[in-house]
Amino acid sequence: MSSTNRTIVKAAGFLMAAQLVSRLLGFLRETLIAGFYGQGSATDAYNAAFILPDLLYWLLVGGVLSAAFIPVFSEYIAKGKEDEGWQVVSSVVNLIFLTLGVLIFIGLIFTPQFLRLMVPGFETIGNIGLTINLTRILLIQPLFMAVSGLIMGVLNSYKVFWPSALGTVLYNACIIFFGTILANPAEPDSISGFAVGVVVGAFASFAVQIPALRKVGVRYYPIIDWHHPGVQRIGALAVPIIISYSLNQIQVAVNNNFGSLLLPGSITAVWYSYRLFQLPVGIFALAIAVATFPTMTEQAALKQWDKLRQTISSAIRMVIFITLPISVGMIVLRYPLIRVLFQHGQFTAKDTLTMAIPLLYFAVGISSQSVIQILPRAFYALQDTWTPVILGIISMVINIIAMFFLIGPLAHGGLAFATTIAAFVNMIMLFYVLRQRLGRMDGWAMFWTSVKSLVASLLMAGVIWEWSEWLTSLIGIRTLASMIVLVSGTVIGVIAFAGMAKLLRMDEFKQAMGLVNRRIETR
Repeated sequence: MSSTNRTIVKAAGFLMAAQLVSRLLGFLRETLIAGFYGQGSATDAYNAAFILPDLLYWLLVGGVLSAAFIPVFSEYIAKGKEDEGWQVVSSVVNLIFLTLGVLIFIGLIFTPQFLRLMVPGFETIGNIGLTINLTRILLIQPLFMAVSGLIMGVLNSYKVFWPSALGTVLYNACIIFFGTILANPAEPDSISGFAVGVVVGAFASFAVQIPALRKVGVRYYPIIDWHHPGVQRIGALAVPIIISYSLNQIQVAVNNNFGSLLLPGSITAVWYSYRLFQLPVGIFALAIAVATFPTMTEQAALKQWDKLRQTISSAIRMVIFITLPISVGMIVLRYPLIRVLFQHGQFTAKDTLTMAIPLLYFAVGISSQSVIQILPRAFYALQDTWTPVILGIISMVINIIAMFFLIGPLAHGGLAFATTIAAFVNMIMLFYVLRQRLGRMDGWAMFWTSVKSLVASLLMAGVIWEWSEWLTSLIGIRTLASMIVLVSGTVIGVIAFAGMAKLLRMDEFKQAMGLVNRRIETR
């Protein structure tokens, strides 16, 4: 393994561990909400309240950070022009902060009108008043998240990843703390405690990164230099991805619009399922993508095309190797998984059955969604932001059309299945166009990794299925029994998949075991 790959693997390993802790806290948060308030109009209101804050964040920060900020600043660092890079950083931060402040002020005034447009069904079968109050609380969050995200971009450009990872842990911890102490199941409006926790958590995520920022030598300038070439380049690169993220939020809004017309709790069922679906994507795929991105950016800036192709191929193969068995395992074990995480308090067995439907359709698309975390970043490293946007728009249109046709026969399951279909189409299009741009990309190696991972995963699924059916018939489906089925099924599944991966002589298995062995030897 090259020194570059070792650096990426080490960074990805740390980020995976941090993401695992953060995601586990995230699920504890969702479990607490489900236990306190069940799956109904209050939780629908809480989830819908994120529409406007998320829209503002992704409109101004998400696209700038992922598509433009890191590549441009990394290039200044690589070329030894740090001071000029900090002038660009200062201009971008000042511009975003001022613009976001104005938009948040406008959003606070027009929250009712916005929500009546986004979730019209809440007027009759939902809780529009609670949704408005929660949205106004959450609108403070984007300010802190914006600064936090930009600081993360600076630190990632220096290949410093731990502060932002710690920030995500603190973010979820704050939500859990404030949500729990303010919760009162008899009063649905008390779910606002979790919204307060979101705001405090966003501040904590920002504050914890300050020491590391000072350590890398922060240089702040109270300027907005519109004419600086770096600022203009970030703007040019960010425009298409901002359009993409804005359209993606429209897609989310359409999802909530359809969901608001279904039975109360449908939006919550889709949201909780989406959280479970995003768990492996966030822990593994996103960690690998974030750790790989600065290296891809540096290789592209130095025109090291062979190394860039190898970096992309290695990242995709590792993501497929990790996520395919998780996808299959989640499908087989989805009922005990939901019972253990959610079925307690106000969350009933009927809610479990409702939630299992969208989770099935989401789980099918885990690998596609995971690969999508890497492919757009390859284009961003090439400072091409338009291609992923155009392909993303096509996928978004496919998603909305699929939702329209699938919501009738599949109800809230159709909303999830539409997302999976769109993700698969997006992945294929991104890979095809990237291959046209970079030439041969070790496609056969990726193909055989996919085939071998699928074969091993299907065998694993058969073993888990037989085991879980037999064990469930013996011990039942109560919480402790479901936990035993889930844990034992997971362990058996890991052993079965690892055995098949070794038998099939998969390079990714050897890399993973090599990393584990090195970790053990260093202790």
